[in-house]
Amino acid sequence: MIDLKDVVYCRLGTRDLDGAEWFAVNILGLEVAERQRGAVHFKSDDRYHTLCYFEGDPDDQVTAFEVAGASELQAAAATLEDLGHRVHAGTPEECTSRHVRDFIRFSDPTGNAIELVVRPEHSGRRYHGTRDAGITGFSHVGLYTTDPARDEKFWTTVCNARVSDRIGEAPLMRLGAIHHSIALFPSNRSGIQHINHQVAATDDIQRSLNMLREQQVNITFGPGRHPTSSAQFLYFSGPDGLTYEYSTGVCEIHDEPLWRDRQFPFEPTGFCQWGSKPNIPAFQD
Repeated sequence: MIDLKDVVYCRLGTRDLDGAEWFAVNILGLEVAERQRGAVHFKSDDRYHTLCYFEGDPDDQVTAFEVAGASELQAAAATLEDLGHRVHAGTPEECTSRHVRDFIRFSDPTGNAIELVVRPEHSGRRYHGTRDAGITGFSHVGLYTTDPARDEKFWTTVCNARVSDRIGEAPLMRLGAIHHSIALFPSNRSGIQHINHQVAATDDIQRSLNMLREQQVNITFGPGRHPTSSAQFLYFSGPDGLTYEYSTGVCEIHDEPLWRDRQFPFEPTGFCQWGSKPNIPAFQD
């Protein structure tokens, strides 16, 4: 079993790096942590970075998870290779560019690019965005899956994810106490379906709703409240068609032995208890 500790960053290829940086800073509300040649890192909490846009194919998307240490990373590589996954060991240059001590890269059964990292850097200073979005940190990622049952088995039996709830066949899975750090949404493709940042309060959701409308950003779902995690949410479109989410009030699961994953319908009522209907293909039949 590979013991994933937390989701730590996403890396997104883009053919318009300047445009992606403008969106991340002025719309999303992130802070530039570092500009490298052909890449920009952004921070959203006390970690060195939680998002990186780099010059490249927009379909080149990576999600990274932390493991405890070097021996755990070696064991994870051996486990994945035994299961037939091709594993790439990060070079020193690649580790430096990601601000991690070490990492490996592989693809999950759908083909989602995943990195397992050791000792991701913390910046030693607080996140301070250029606008008051109220962001408290990067929290979870939605991934596409071409076979939800197969991929749920991979994440729960090879990795240590536990299913908190399901919407239709889409599992919402936790790594720690937070209701979900990974969600898998059926599709005919691989890639990142959405990236979530937590915000401090309902006021931040409403404040961003009005700002996004003024900036003519495509709002795709919400404001609403998820019946699964109980979080209030707002979804909107970002560069290259990627979906971003703000949410606040996500529940935590501390009674691990007693929790029973719940089944919700794959229809608007399964996604929002306030009556909002998603305009997001992955959330629709």
